Amino acid sequence: MTNETLTEKQKQVLKFIYECIRRHQSAPTIREIGEKFGFSSTGTVRDHLKALVNKGYIRMQEGKSRAIELVKEALFQVPVLGRVQAGMPVYAAEDLVGYLNLEAFVFPEPDVFALRVRGLSMRDAGIMEGDFVLIRKQDHAQAGDIVVALIGEEATVKRLVKRGSEYFLDPANPDFKPIPMTPEASIIGKVLQVVRDYN
Repeated sequence: MTNETLTEKQKQVLKFIYECIRRHQSAPTIREIGEKFGFSSTGTVRDHLKALVNKGYIRMQEGKSRAIELVKEALFQVPVLGRVQAGMPVYAAEDLVGYLNLEAFVFPEPDVFALRVRGLSMRDAGIMEGDFVLIRKQDHAQAGDIVVALIGEEATVKRLVKRGSEYFLDPANPDFKPIPMTPEASIIGKVLQVVRDYN
């Protein structure tokens, strides 16, 4: 799996390649990519494709007009770092326990990781036990965001809310109580998406 960061234009080209393969069962030609993005020369397209090859996102076959192949592992996997409690906070180990295959949900960024949910405190927000939450690592959030917060060495997933001048970590289940954001509490990430495995 690659850890190389893509530029915004490289992401757009990669997404276009993926969508063409998904819809038409064949990759776009260099000319088609150029027309899609208004590139004035095929050399510009080749530069973007070369960057995607070097970063491990695609492979190219010589001598074919539709020579682009996706490296799916690089596109659609994010690291699963452990479990996070939707209930009372529990210790969240940052040990890598595997990879979550997202297929076409998202083009993951290097600072995105996944945690598996335990407990039902976020039930009414549609986050159930066994779900995966995709999290962007960040130390700040806005009121209303669903976050992963560290309280001492224990982590929990909750909604950040402001009441008066104070912040709380609110559950989405009336069976659980809000947790005040004390100096011991810190935000370690924002929940971007919930992924459920129906298998």
